[in-house]
Amino acid sequence: MRVAVVGEPEGWHVGRLTGRLAGMGHAAEVVRWCEIGAAINAGGERFMPRTLDEARVVMVRGMPGGIPAGDRLEPVVLRMDVLARLAARGVAVVNSPRGLEAAIDKYLAAARLAAAGIPVPRCRVVQGRAAAERAWHDLGGDCVLKPIFGSRGRGVTRICEPGGLDRPDATAETIFLLQEFVPHGGWDVRILTVGDRAFAMRRRAAAGDWRTNISLGGLAEPFDPPPAWIDLAFRAARCLETEVAGVDLLPATDGRVLVLEVNGVPGWRALEGATGEDVTGAVAEYVVAAGERGGT
Repeated sequence: MRVAVVGEPEGWHVGRLTGRLAGMGHAAEVVRWCEIGAAINAGGERFMPRTLDEARVVMVRGMPGGIPAGDRLEPVVLRMDVLARLAARGVAVVNSPRGLEAAIDKYLAAARLAAAGIPVPRCRVVQGRAAAERAWHDLGGDCVLKPIFGSRGRGVTRICEPGGLDRPDATAETIFLLQEFVPHGGWDVRILTVGDRAFAMRRRAAAGDWRTNISLGGLAEPFDPPPAWIDLAFRAARCLETEVAGVDLLPATDGRVLVLEVNGVPGWRALEGATGEDVTGAVAEYVVAAGERGGT
């Protein structure tokens, strides 16, 4: 089976995944985001590069990066459109374009999860500094400011004073996504769903930090979640139509268990290290099974 892995060749996950797929007897090749394109002629459409056009299944590893913020719209729209066109052709895309679009947009993800009855932190999405301060007060004057698009804790800031909302480049159209700060015990849980399989770890925040991201110094530990937490992770992943998803659960000190995020392009390096489980193998097997089923 020909598999196109979309990402950067030097990435740890890309290398592990292509190596495992090759070991299973499949032709796995890497396609960089900057190589993606399409040729439209009278007879129809073909995709570029050829690896993408001939793939039976496309695995998305990593999202487009390296583009200045003000220039991201057109490249991201093109890349998502190409993935959607591939899926329309019948190519299996993991995760699906619809799932990726929902998961990478923190506003859309939170709204869909909440509408499905899945517990999430209270959130406000507004435009402009004045509206942001009103939202900050509405959420109790202790909030987390997040970029709508982002991962690994980058750009996430706790706002305890209204001055923390000041941005020298802010305009009346600047978007602020504010989320209630949820007191917790200094740890959360990452549950990776791979089809109907689940892998879990606990992430402890580094000393002096409230964020648990491994990229920010958090410590990964093995963890056996209660069945209800695993069920919650599956519900969240399926709500956003993500087949391979990293669901972050936060046990709050007030007894709530909240879904903080559903990552549509999740990493599992720390998870493998903490648990010793063959997560790469599970993902590779799922990708092959998706290719055998075909796209929708």
